[in-house]
Amino acid sequence: MAALIPGLRVQVEATHNGQQQWVATKVRFKENDFEQAQAIQAGLHETRMQAQANEAELKQQADALAAQNAALKEQQAALNRQQQEIAANKAKIAANRARFGQLDDYYILDEVIVLFGNGKTKVDPKYNPPLLALVEKAKTYNGYNIQVKGYASSTGSTEVNHRLSEERAGNVSNILLQQGHVPLTNMLAPGAMGESHQVACRSPQTP
Repeated sequence: MAALIPGLRVQVEATHNGQQQWVATKVRFKENDFEQAQAIQAGLHETRMQAQANEAELKQQADALAAQNAALKEQQAALNRQQQEIAANKAKIAANRARFGQLDDYYILDEVIVLFGNGKTKVDPKYNPPLLALVEKAKTYNGYNIQVKGYASSTGSTEVNHRLSEERAGNVSNILLQQGHVPLTNMLAPGAMGESHQVACRSPQTP
């Protein structure tokens, strides 16, 4: 029975039983036919194994492609969220700019005056606590804005005084941003007011 493999040519003698069935009584085949059938089976086995390997590789590739597609979808979703956040930030900045153009409509609730020596632009550390206190007070209001203006005395040239007032306003603004963590959207660009009286810098808060 083990020799009867697919592809083997055989001669069969059979009888008919009472159950409408043919029962083989003798099965003959040639040795050459048997060897040929074995060779065919060996080739088919190799083909089946190769087909299985190909199928496994195709499945692996399909799984990798599906993973890549999922990653791309996730990246696209993240990009969409970032674009929405950027659009929201732009809208917020535009709204703040619109408010900045209407500062006359705001009330000044508090201010801190920072004094500098002649020709000096570095902020004396003693002004840090009142500046930070101003920030904490400002944060209790919704939609607040902080405006920093730099001044210089009338001593010296106009160009030098403009540079001094600009650097003074910038240094005060840096304290508010870096130590007070005031968002840029709540800060006006530092203003260099040029010559004035001995007042060096004002930072009024406008809600």
